[in-house]
Amino acid sequence: MEHHEQPEPLSPVELAAVRRSMTHGRLAMTRRSLLRAGGAMAAAVGGLGALSACGIPPAGRTDAGRSEDHSAAEKRLNFSNWTEYMDVSKDGKHRPTLDRFTRRTGIAVKYTEDINDNDEFFGKIQAQLAAGQDTGRDLIVLTDWMCARMISLGWIQQLDPANLPHAYANLSGQYRDPAWDPGRAHSYVWQGIPAIIAYNKKATGGKKVDSVSQLLEDPQLKGRVGFLSEMRDSIGLTLLDMGKRPEDVTADDYDAAIARLQKGVDSKQIRRFTGNDYTNDLDKGDLAACVAWAGDVVQLQNDNPDIAYAIPKSGYMVSTDNLMVPNKARHKQNAERLIDYFYEPKAAARLAAYINYACPVDGVREELAKIDKSAADNPLILPDKEMAARSHSFRALSAKENTAFTQKFSELSGA
Repeated sequence: MEHHEQPEPLSPVELAAVRRSMTHGRLAMTRRSLLRAGGAMAAAVGGLGALSACGIPPAGRTDAGRSEDHSAAEKRLNFSNWTEYMDVSKDGKHRPTLDRFTRRTGIAVKYTEDINDNDEFFGKIQAQLAAGQDTGRDLIVLTDWMCARMISLGWIQQLDPANLPHAYANLSGQYRDPAWDPGRAHSYVWQGIPAIIAYNKKATGGKKVDSVSQLLEDPQLKGRVGFLSEMRDSIGLTLLDMGKRPEDVTADDYDAAIARLQKGVDSKQIRRFTGNDYTNDLDKGDLAACVAWAGDVVQLQNDNPDIAYAIPKSGYMVSTDNLMVPNKARHKQNAERLIDYFYEPKAAARLAAYINYACPVDGVREELAKIDKSAADNPLILPDKEMAARSHSFRALSAKENTAFTQKFSELSGA
Protein backbone atom coordinates (compact mmCIF):
# COMPACT_ATOMS: atom_id res chain seq x y z
CA MET A 1 0.00 0.00 0.00
CA GLU A 2 1.41 3.39 -0.96
CA HIS A 3 0.44 6.80 0.35
CA HIS A 4 1.13 10.19 -1.10
CA GLU A 5 2.50 12.15 1.83
CA GLN A 6 5.39 14.17 0.45
CA PRO A 7 8.27 15.40 2.62
CA GLU A 8 9.17 18.86 1.43
CA PRO A 9 12.69 19.35 0.06
CA LEU A 10 15.11 21.34 2.21
CA SER A 11 14.66 25.07 2.02
CA PRO A 12 17.78 27.23 1.47
CA VAL A 13 17.88 28.14 5.15
CA GLU A 14 17.61 24.47 6.19
CA LEU A 15 20.35 23.51 3.75
CA ALA A 16 22.55 26.22 5.27
CA ALA A 17 21.75 24.85 8.73
CA VAL A 18 22.95 21.41 7.65
CA ARG A 19 26.26 22.83 6.48
CA ARG A 20 26.67 24.78 9.73
CA SER A 21 25.90 21.65 11.74
CA MET A 22 28.59 19.67 9.96
CA THR A 23 31.27 22.26 10.71
CA HIS A 24 30.11 23.74 14.02
CA GLY A 25 27.21 21.69 15.36
CA ARG A 26 26.89 18.78 17.77
CA LEU A 27 28.11 16.27 15.22
CA ALA A 28 31.30 18.20 14.49
CA MET A 29 33.27 17.54 17.65
CA THR A 30 31.50 15.65 20.39
CA ARG A 31 31.98 12.16 19.04
CA ARG A 32 35.51 12.09 20.34
CA SER A 33 37.58 13.26 17.38
CA LEU A 34 37.34 16.31 15.19
CA LEU A 35 40.35 15.14 13.20
CA ARG A 36 38.77 11.91 12.02
CA ALA A 37 35.49 13.65 11.29
CA GLY A 38 37.01 16.38 9.15
CA GLY A 39 37.34 14.47 5.90
CA ALA A 40 33.88 13.00 6.19
CA MET A 41 32.37 16.42 6.82
CA ALA A 42 33.98 17.88 3.74
CA ALA A 43 32.68 15.00 1.65
CA ALA A 44 29.22 15.40 3.14
CA VAL A 45 29.04 19.09 2.31
CA GLY A 46 30.01 18.26 -1.24
CA GLY A 47 27.39 15.54 -1.30
CA LEU A 48 24.73 18.01 -0.24
CA GLY A 49 25.55 20.19 -3.20
CA ALA A 50 25.33 17.21 -5.51
CA LEU A 51 21.95 16.20 -4.13
CA SER A 52 20.65 19.72 -4.54
CA ALA A 53 22.00 19.98 -8.06
CA CYS A 54 20.63 16.68 -9.32
CA GLY A 55 17.25 17.35 -7.72
CA ILE A 56 16.35 14.02 -6.12
CA PRO A 57 12.55 14.08 -6.15
CA PRO A 58 10.51 14.23 -2.95
CA ALA A 59 9.92 10.75 -1.60
CA GLY A 60 6.46 9.35 -1.04
CA ARG A 61 5.42 7.25 1.91
CA THR A 62 5.58 3.51 1.53
CA ASP A 63 4.53 0.79 3.94
CA ALA A 64 5.98 -2.10 1.91
CA GLY A 65 8.92 -2.40 4.26
CA ARG A 66 9.20 -6.06 5.13
CA SER A 67 11.31 -8.35 3.03
CA GLU A 68 12.65 -11.85 3.43
CA ASP A 69 15.01 -11.99 6.39
CA HIS A 70 18.28 -13.72 5.50
CA SER A 71 19.70 -13.60 9.04
CA ALA A 72 19.68 -17.35 9.60
CA ALA A 73 21.69 -18.10 6.46
CA GLU A 74 23.83 -14.94 6.38
CA LYS A 75 25.59 -14.36 9.69
CA ARG A 76 26.32 -10.70 9.10
CA LEU A 77 24.85 -7.22 9.27
CA ASN A 78 25.68 -3.72 8.04
CA PHE A 79 25.64 -1.02 10.72
CA SER A 80 25.82 2.72 9.84
CA ASN A 81 26.66 5.14 12.65
CA TRP A 82 28.09 8.58 13.33
CA THR A 83 31.81 9.28 13.51
CA GLU A 84 33.49 8.35 16.81
CA TYR A 85 30.37 6.89 18.39
CA MET A 86 31.76 3.47 19.32
CA ASP A 87 34.46 2.27 21.69
CA VAL A 88 37.84 1.73 20.02
CA SER A 89 40.94 -0.11 21.25
CA LYS A 90 44.02 1.87 22.21
CA ASP A 91 45.75 0.96 18.97
CA GLY A 92 42.68 2.10 17.02
CA LYS A 93 42.44 -1.20 15.14
CA HIS A 94 39.55 -2.86 16.96
CA ARG A 95 36.10 -2.08 18.32
CA PRO A 96 36.11 -4.28 21.43
CA THR A 97 32.38 -4.28 22.12
CA LEU A 98 31.49 -5.22 18.56
CA ASP A 99 34.24 -7.85 18.55
CA ARG A 100 32.71 -9.48 21.64
CA PHE A 101 29.31 -9.58 19.95
CA THR A 102 30.79 -11.35 16.92
CA ARG A 103 32.67 -13.88 19.05
CA ARG A 104 29.51 -14.71 20.97
CA THR A 105 27.04 -14.88 18.08
CA GLY A 106 29.12 -15.59 15.01
CA ILE A 107 27.51 -12.54 13.36
CA ALA A 108 30.05 -10.36 11.55
CA VAL A 109 29.36 -6.63 11.77
CA LYS A 110 30.37 -4.34 8.93
CA TYR A 111 30.56 -1.07 10.85
CA THR A 112 30.58 2.14 8.80
CA GLU A 113 30.89 5.70 10.07
CA ASP A 114 28.96 7.27 7.21
CA ILE A 115 26.43 9.41 9.07
CA ASN A 116 27.58 13.00 9.36
CA ASP A 117 24.26 14.83 9.55
CA ASN A 118 20.61 13.75 9.77
CA ASP A 119 19.41 15.64 6.69
CA GLU A 120 22.45 14.71 4.63
CA PHE A 121 22.01 11.01 5.45
CA PHE A 122 18.28 11.24 4.72
CA GLY A 123 19.14 12.62 1.29
CA LYS A 124 21.57 9.75 0.76
CA ILE A 125 19.02 6.97 1.31
CA GLN A 126 15.61 8.51 0.58
CA ALA A 127 15.45 7.58 -3.12
CA GLN A 128 16.07 3.91 -2.36
CA LEU A 129 13.56 3.83 0.50
CA ALA A 130 10.91 5.64 -1.53
CA ALA A 131 11.38 3.10 -4.32
CA GLY A 132 11.04 0.18 -1.89
CA GLN A 133 14.67 -0.83 -2.30
CA ASP A 134 17.28 -2.13 0.13
CA THR A 135 19.64 0.63 1.29
CA GLY A 136 22.38 -1.89 2.00
CA ARG A 137 22.09 -1.10 5.70
CA ASP A 138 20.52 -3.25 8.40
CA LEU A 139 20.91 -0.81 11.29
CA ILE A 140 21.16 2.98 11.37
CA VAL A 141 21.44 5.64 14.10
CA LEU A 142 19.59 8.94 13.68
CA THR A 143 18.38 11.73 15.96
CA ASP A 144 14.84 11.66 17.33
CA TRP A 145 13.30 14.31 15.08
CA MET A 146 14.62 12.60 11.95
CA CYS A 147 13.48 9.23 13.28
CA ALA A 148 10.00 10.70 13.64
CA ARG A 149 10.07 11.80 10.01
CA MET A 150 11.21 8.43 8.68
CA ILE A 151 8.75 6.45 10.80
CA SER A 152 5.90 8.67 9.64
CA LEU A 153 6.89 7.95 6.03
CA GLY A 154 6.66 4.20 6.66
CA TRP A 155 10.35 3.66 5.97
CA ILE A 156 11.30 1.96 9.24
CA GLN A 157 10.45 -1.61 10.22
CA GLN A 158 8.68 -2.54 13.42
CA LEU A 159 10.94 -4.40 15.81
CA ASP A 160 10.15 -7.85 17.17
CA PRO A 161 9.96 -7.71 21.00
CA ALA A 162 10.80 -11.41 21.15
CA ASN A 163 14.31 -10.59 19.94
CA LEU A 164 14.78 -7.71 22.40
CA PRO A 165 14.41 -9.06 25.95
CA HIS A 166 17.27 -7.00 27.45
CA ALA A 167 16.27 -3.85 25.58
CA TYR A 168 12.67 -4.15 26.73
CA ALA A 169 13.66 -4.81 30.35
CA ASN A 170 16.51 -2.32 30.68
CA LEU A 171 15.50 0.77 28.69
CA SER A 172 15.42 3.72 31.09
CA GLY A 173 11.94 4.96 31.91
CA GLN A 174 12.53 8.48 30.62
CA TYR A 175 12.99 7.14 27.07
CA ARG A 176 10.27 4.49 26.95
CA ASP A 177 7.35 6.20 25.27
CA PRO A 178 8.25 9.08 22.94
CA ALA A 179 5.30 10.66 21.15
CA TRP A 180 6.93 10.02 17.78
CA ASP A 181 7.33 6.25 18.42
CA PRO A 182 4.85 5.12 21.09
CA GLY A 183 6.08 2.13 23.01
CA ARG A 184 9.34 2.08 21.03
CA ALA A 185 7.77 -0.03 18.30
CA HIS A 186 10.41 1.02 15.72
CA SER A 187 13.43 2.27 17.66
CA TYR A 188 15.66 1.96 20.70
CA VAL A 189 17.90 4.65 22.14
CA TRP A 190 21.58 4.55 21.30
CA GLN A 191 22.54 7.47 23.56
CA GLY A 192 20.84 10.39 25.29
CA ILE A 193 22.10 13.94 24.63
CA PRO A 194 21.27 16.33 27.48
CA ALA A 195 21.49 20.10 26.94
CA ILE A 196 22.22 21.86 30.22
CA ILE A 197 23.97 24.97 31.56
CA ALA A 198 27.76 25.01 31.97
CA TYR A 199 29.93 27.71 33.48
CA ASN A 200 33.53 28.49 34.32
CA LYS A 201 33.79 29.17 38.06
CA LYS A 202 36.88 31.32 37.66
CA ALA A 203 35.14 33.46 35.03
CA THR A 204 32.00 33.90 37.15
CA GLY A 205 33.94 34.71 40.31
CA GLY A 206 32.67 31.53 41.90
CA LYS A 207 29.02 32.38 41.22
CA LYS A 208 26.75 29.51 40.29
CA VAL A 209 24.81 29.91 37.04
CA ASP A 210 21.72 27.73 36.97
CA SER A 211 18.97 29.26 34.84
CA VAL A 212 18.28 30.75 31.43
CA SER A 213 17.00 33.86 33.21
CA GLN A 214 20.44 34.30 34.74
CA LEU A 215 22.12 33.78 31.39
CA LEU A 216 19.93 36.48 29.84
CA GLU A 217 19.73 38.97 32.70
CA ASP A 218 22.77 38.80 34.99
CA PRO A 219 24.84 41.95 34.26
CA GLN A 220 28.01 40.24 35.49
CA LEU A 221 27.73 37.82 32.60
CA LYS A 222 27.07 40.41 29.90
CA GLY A 223 28.95 39.69 26.70
CA ARG A 224 30.17 36.33 27.98
CA VAL A 225 27.09 34.15 27.43
CA GLY A 226 26.68 31.49 24.75
CA PHE A 227 23.64 29.67 23.41
CA LEU A 228 23.73 26.69 21.08
CA SER A 229 23.15 26.93 17.35
CA GLU A 230 20.94 23.82 17.65
CA MET A 231 17.45 25.33 17.66
CA ARG A 232 15.66 22.66 19.69
CA ASP A 233 18.12 22.90 22.58
CA SER A 234 18.35 26.70 22.91
CA ILE A 235 14.67 27.36 22.28
CA GLY A 236 13.65 24.39 24.40
CA LEU A 237 15.57 25.57 27.47
CA THR A 238 14.18 29.08 26.99
CA LEU A 239 10.63 27.74 26.79
CA LEU A 240 11.13 25.77 29.99
CA ASP A 241 12.41 28.88 31.76
CA MET A 242 9.21 30.62 30.61
CA GLY A 243 7.05 27.89 32.11
CA LYS A 244 6.24 26.33 28.71
CA ARG A 245 6.60 22.70 27.69
CA PRO A 246 8.68 22.06 24.54
CA GLU A 247 6.61 18.90 24.08
CA ASP A 248 3.56 21.13 23.44
CA VAL A 249 5.17 24.19 21.82
CA THR A 250 2.85 26.36 19.72
CA ALA A 251 3.83 28.92 17.11
CA ASP A 252 3.04 31.69 19.63
CA ASP A 253 5.19 30.03 22.31
CA TYR A 254 8.02 29.73 19.83
CA ASP A 255 7.78 33.37 18.81
CA ALA A 256 7.82 34.43 22.47
CA ALA A 257 11.00 32.45 23.07
CA ILE A 258 12.58 33.95 19.96
CA ALA A 259 11.67 37.45 21.18
CA ARG A 260 13.20 36.79 24.57
CA LEU A 261 16.47 35.60 23.08
CA GLN A 262 16.42 38.51 20.64
CA LYS A 263 16.53 40.90 23.60
CA GLY A 264 19.66 39.12 24.77
CA VAL A 265 21.21 39.55 21.35
CA ASP A 266 20.23 43.22 21.06
CA SER A 267 21.55 44.06 24.52
CA LYS A 268 24.76 42.14 23.76
CA GLN A 269 24.16 39.93 26.79
CA ILE A 270 24.59 36.97 24.43
CA ARG A 271 28.04 36.87 22.92
CA ARG A 272 27.17 34.37 20.21
CA PHE A 273 25.36 31.20 19.19
CA THR A 274 27.80 28.34 18.94
CA GLY A 275 28.29 24.77 17.97
CA ASN A 276 30.89 22.73 19.82
CA ASP A 277 33.39 25.53 19.40
CA TYR A 278 32.06 26.88 22.71
CA THR A 279 34.22 24.33 24.49
CA ASN A 280 37.46 26.25 23.92
CA ASP A 281 35.93 29.57 24.98
CA LEU A 282 34.38 28.05 28.10
CA ASP A 283 37.63 26.31 28.99
CA LYS A 284 39.57 29.58 28.73
CA GLY A 285 36.87 31.66 30.43
CA ASP A 286 36.08 33.80 27.39
CA LEU A 287 32.57 32.46 27.85
CA ALA A 288 31.58 32.65 31.49
CA ALA A 289 28.45 30.53 31.02
CA CYS A 290 26.56 28.87 28.20
CA VAL A 291 24.08 26.27 27.10
CA ALA A 292 26.14 23.11 26.63
CA TRP A 293 25.93 19.44 25.78
CA ALA A 294 26.56 17.15 28.72
CA GLY A 295 29.07 14.96 26.89
CA ASP A 296 31.28 17.98 26.30
CA VAL A 297 31.03 19.02 29.94
CA VAL A 298 32.13 15.58 31.14
CA GLN A 299 35.19 15.70 28.90
CA LEU A 300 36.05 19.32 29.84
CA GLN A 301 35.85 18.52 33.54
CA ASN A 302 38.47 15.82 33.09
CA ASP A 303 41.04 18.54 32.40
CA ASN A 304 39.67 21.72 34.00
CA PRO A 305 38.40 21.75 37.62
CA ASP A 306 36.85 25.20 37.06
CA ILE A 307 34.22 23.80 34.71
CA ALA A 308 30.89 23.26 36.46
CA TYR A 309 27.35 22.62 35.34
CA ALA A 310 23.79 23.10 36.54
CA ILE A 311 20.47 21.47 35.80
CA PRO A 312 17.88 24.28 35.75
CA LYS A 313 14.99 23.90 38.20
CA SER A 314 12.66 24.41 35.24
CA GLY A 315 14.14 21.33 33.57
CA TYR A 316 16.56 20.53 30.79
CA MET A 317 16.40 19.35 27.20
CA VAL A 318 17.34 15.88 26.08
CA SER A 319 17.39 14.50 22.58
CA THR A 320 18.26 10.95 21.61
CA ASP A 321 20.14 9.19 18.87
CA ASN A 322 18.26 6.00 18.05
CA LEU A 323 18.83 2.58 16.52
CA MET A 324 16.43 1.65 13.71
CA VAL A 325 16.10 -1.03 11.01
CA PRO A 326 15.24 0.48 7.60
CA ASN A 327 12.81 -1.11 5.18
CA LYS A 328 14.04 -4.02 3.06
CA ALA A 329 17.00 -4.71 5.34
CA ARG A 330 18.27 -8.24 4.65
CA HIS A 331 19.35 -9.02 8.23
CA LYS A 332 16.63 -7.68 10.53
CA GLN A 333 16.93 -10.37 13.20
CA ASN A 334 20.72 -10.00 13.30
CA ALA A 335 20.24 -6.25 13.75
CA GLU A 336 17.75 -6.84 16.57
CA ARG A 337 20.22 -9.14 18.29
CA LEU A 338 22.84 -6.37 18.17
CA ILE A 339 20.38 -3.81 19.56
CA ASP A 340 19.57 -6.19 22.40
CA TYR A 341 23.26 -6.83 23.06
CA PHE A 342 23.88 -3.14 23.69
CA TYR A 343 21.20 -3.23 26.36
CA GLU A 344 23.10 -5.81 28.38
CA PRO A 345 24.74 -3.94 31.28
CA LYS A 346 28.29 -5.06 30.49
CA ALA A 347 28.16 -3.94 26.86
CA ALA A 348 26.34 -0.72 27.76
CA ALA A 349 28.95 0.07 30.42
CA ARG A 350 31.86 -0.39 28.02
CA LEU A 351 30.21 1.98 25.56
CA ALA A 352 29.32 4.59 28.20
CA ALA A 353 32.84 4.58 29.63
CA TYR A 354 34.25 5.42 26.23
CA ILE A 355 31.87 7.99 24.77
CA ASN A 356 30.54 9.73 27.94
CA TYR A 357 26.99 10.37 26.75
CA ALA A 358 23.86 9.70 28.80
CA CYS A 359 23.47 5.94 28.95
CA PRO A 360 19.88 4.80 28.29
CA VAL A 361 20.34 1.43 30.03
CA ASP A 362 19.10 0.81 33.57
CA GLY A 363 21.17 -1.44 35.82
CA VAL A 364 24.50 -0.44 34.32
CA ARG A 365 25.99 1.38 37.32
CA GLU A 366 27.77 -1.59 38.90
CA GLU A 367 29.38 -2.63 35.63
CA LEU A 368 30.41 0.93 34.78
CA ALA A 369 31.96 1.39 38.23
CA LYS A 370 34.27 -1.54 37.52
CA ILE A 371 35.59 0.35 34.50
CA ASP A 372 35.39 3.99 35.65
CA LYS A 373 33.91 4.85 39.05
CA SER A 374 33.81 8.57 38.29
CA ALA A 375 31.67 7.88 35.23
CA ALA A 376 29.34 5.66 37.24
CA ASP A 377 28.89 8.48 39.79
CA ASN A 378 28.31 11.16 37.15
CA PRO A 379 24.61 12.04 36.70
CA LEU A 380 25.34 13.39 33.23
CA ILE A 381 26.20 9.83 32.18
CA LEU A 382 23.85 7.94 34.51
CA PRO A 383 20.99 10.29 35.45
CA ASP A 384 19.28 9.50 38.73
CA LYS A 385 15.49 9.35 38.92
CA GLU A 386 15.17 12.98 40.03
CA MET A 387 17.28 14.25 37.15
CA ALA A 388 15.56 11.99 34.62
CA ALA A 389 12.17 13.32 35.74
CA ARG A 390 13.26 16.87 34.83
CA SER A 391 14.12 16.03 31.23
CA HIS A 392 12.07 17.34 28.30
CA SER A 393 12.07 16.80 24.55
CA PHE A 394 11.07 19.06 21.69
CA ARG A 395 7.95 17.81 19.94
CA ALA A 396 8.11 16.53 16.39
CA LEU A 397 7.49 19.31 13.87
CA SER A 398 5.76 19.12 10.53
CA ALA A 399 7.85 19.96 7.47
CA LYS A 400 6.12 23.34 7.25
CA GLU A 401 6.73 24.11 10.92
CA ASN A 402 10.35 23.03 10.70
CA THR A 403 10.99 25.39 7.78
CA ALA A 404 9.32 28.32 9.54
CA PHE A 405 10.98 27.68 12.91
CA THR A 406 14.40 27.19 11.35
CA GLN A 407 14.07 30.44 9.39
CA LYS A 408 13.25 32.43 12.52
CA PHE A 409 16.05 30.86 14.52
CA SER A 410 18.56 31.49 11.75
CA GLU A 411 17.59 35.16 11.69
CA LEU A 412 17.99 35.33 15.47
CA SER A 413 21.35 33.61 15.58
CA GLY A 414 22.77 35.51 12.61
CA ALA A 415 23.40 32.31 10.67
